Amino acid sequence: MNPAQPGSSAAVFDALAHGLPMLLVQVIACAVLLALGVTVYTRLTPFREREMLADGNAAAGTVLAGAILALAIPLAAMLATSGTLLDILVWGVVALILQLLTLGIVSLGMRNFRGMIESGNVAAAITLAGAQIAVALLNAAAMVPN
Repeated sequence: MNPAQPGSSAAVFDALAHGLPMLLVQVIACAVLLALGVTVYTRLTPFREREMLADGNAAAGTVLAGAILALAIPLAAMLATSGTLLDILVWGVVALILQLLTLGIVSLGMRNFRGMIESGNVAAAITLAGAQIAVALLNAAAMVPN
């Protein structure tokens, strides 16, 4: 077998040498975007997630977990379908905006939503987390090139 043929160890190492740096850049960019997205999200929500989590509020944990997943799903779709860092950055920002809009819409649709989460109403939290994940899945599907 020729060392340069596909499937050979030389070809595998060559592909790894060329692909790994870009993979690392994209994964790091996604991790930074996710961290920034969660930070912005928690600062703009009417809840004080850290305080409520420290107090053992399961509703706050559910809402935050839903937000993290909802921000990660579109980023994962971009990693799987796009080769450009710009796509990842743009769609990461779009994902954050859509999640903030989702929070606003659910909050408007449920009276005293903030109070429900602060009092530990897990049913309300699951409703928001479900809406966030649904929007994230639709967003991710819309990003996939035809």
